[in-house]
Amino acid sequence: AGIPVMGHLGLTPQSATMLGGFKAQGRSAEKALSLLADARALEAAGCFSLVLEAVPAPVAARVSRELSIPTIGIGAGADCDGQVLVWHDLLGLYQGRTARFVKRYAEIGETIREALETYAADVRERRFPEEQHTYSMPDEELALFEQAALGMDTLDRRE
Repeated sequence: AGIPVMGHLGLTPQSATMLGGFKAQGRSAEKALSLLADARALEAAGCFSLVLEAVPAPVAARVSRELSIPTIGIGAGADCDGQVLVWHDLLGLYQGRTARFVKRYAEIGETIREALETYAADVRERRFPEEQHTYSMPDEELALFEQAALGMDTLDRRE
């Protein structure tokens, strides 16, 4: 049907429980050979690219050498054709444990939490919005609006 498909081998988070949890995949010769066979099958089936997640670097390197389609690694070593990380992880959006392959380039989670707490306090204490954060209208238009609104109030009360 002409639908582009990217394959995904190794750790697939949606099926992690069936794979024994969030663990590296293909760490035995048998499992690595199975992963290589699956990669070849995905290429033969028409995948335009392949994500290799939490796969030993030498296995990912071998898969990358053997396939003619690009491989994208996430925890699969430096020999894949490209790399990806979940941006929430690389920016440190959430506290707590991350996968071994995650490198945090920032710790914005705490900054975001502090900003949201400050915003909420400003709203509760009516420090936000300030005049600079609101829109105005010409005085004569405001007067016309107020006058017309009074008329609407009178009509609404009659009904």
